[in-house]
Amino acid sequence: MTRTIVVGAGMVGLATAWHLQERGVEVTVIDRVGIAAGSSWGNAGWLTPGKTIPLADTGLWTYGPKALLDPDAALHIPFRVDAGLWSFLARFAAHGTNRAWDRTMASLTPIDKLALECFDELLDGGVKSWTREGPFVIGFKRAADSKGFLREVEGVIRHGQDVPFERLQNPRELAPVLSDAVTHVYRLDGQRFFEPAPFVEALGHAVVERGAELLTGVEVTDVSSTRRPVVTLSNGERMEADSVVIATGAWMPKLARKLGVRTRVQAGRGYSFTVATEQPQEHPVYLPFQRIACTPYQGRFRIAGTMEFRSPDEPFQPRRVQAIIAQVREMFQGIDLDDRQDEWMGSRPVTPDGLPLVGATQAPNVYVAGGHGMWGIVLGPATGKLLAEQITTGRIHPAIEPFDPLR
Repeated sequence: MTRTIVVGAGMVGLATAWHLQERGVEVTVIDRVGIAAGSSWGNAGWLTPGKTIPLADTGLWTYGPKALLDPDAALHIPFRVDAGLWSFLARFAAHGTNRAWDRTMASLTPIDKLALECFDELLDGGVKSWTREGPFVIGFKRAADSKGFLREVEGVIRHGQDVPFERLQNPRELAPVLSDAVTHVYRLDGQRFFEPAPFVEALGHAVVERGAELLTGVEVTDVSSTRRPVVTLSNGERMEADSVVIATGAWMPKLARKLGVRTRVQAGRGYSFTVATEQPQEHPVYLPFQRIACTPYQGRFRIAGTMEFRSPDEPFQPRRVQAIIAQVREMFQGIDLDDRQDEWMGSRPVTPDGLPLVGATQAPNVYVAGGHGMWGIVLGPATGKLLAEQITTGRIHPAIEPFDPLR
């Protein structure tokens, strides 16, 4: 039996491990903290292929400069001397054109179409959790605020996805949390949501129950390969395997750069917290103009937002939570934004061109799986399935061909 070491116990790493097991591979999973310890824990839990789109668009050229001057803006870039960060931002901004958006969307669409059925495959295969269909409620203060979102939906449909979408006349039946300030509301169907941490934990338990070894509390400091890959741990131990998968999210460059993966992975840190609601809120709510995503979570209401370009290891910034509060205070009713629980920060791995990094490195039998930006949760199971196929057969599925990590 062949053996693979998967570095990283988030959604992407665990889905890859699960599908390798499906193909008869013995798996060891290593994570420096534990299952779902990174951006898999506190995100909004949206399984929305219809919203899995390029992060950079033409609106970046007007929104970006304003955001630099607005401390409450969803996009936050610290003013500092950081050549690497500013180089990344220049390349990221260069993709904010209609042509680049269409090119990236065309590359994402094939895996978007596989995303939900890959969740069903995990659930049918014994992962003890759930996903739930929407609808998603999309709210705006003014009709003009909706133009960018409507353009995105049109683009997704143009590229071949089915995205049921309609204007709501009585939105508070679905979203009693919305205040009267929200005057234009839409319903988005064909998408799902879930509770991300419990799902990823259930996936991790399933992988272990199927025979995987899980090592936590130890960090992988080096991955090398000549004839067989070797993983070096922070305790000095060296482990060999037939193949290695690096799925460490925003920390991927620490291990992958010397293996020929030159595309910069920048941490785009998101923040979230939960609040109680006076009336039950059963459906996800999205405020595109404020860039705020909200989801029912364990009897409460999770509010998530912001894109903060900092190092993944920098401390939690309470000012980012206050920025989210400032954006949503007038948009919601029946919640106490001063009574927050589960305050969290997670680092999403963003690439300049908006495409993931999935596939073989220059080192023999060493692979990477990451760089999904905000879409690691929804694309994780499909990524794991298709990468497991590549590792065990050598075949590269067309849906991940554009994600070549050596591009």
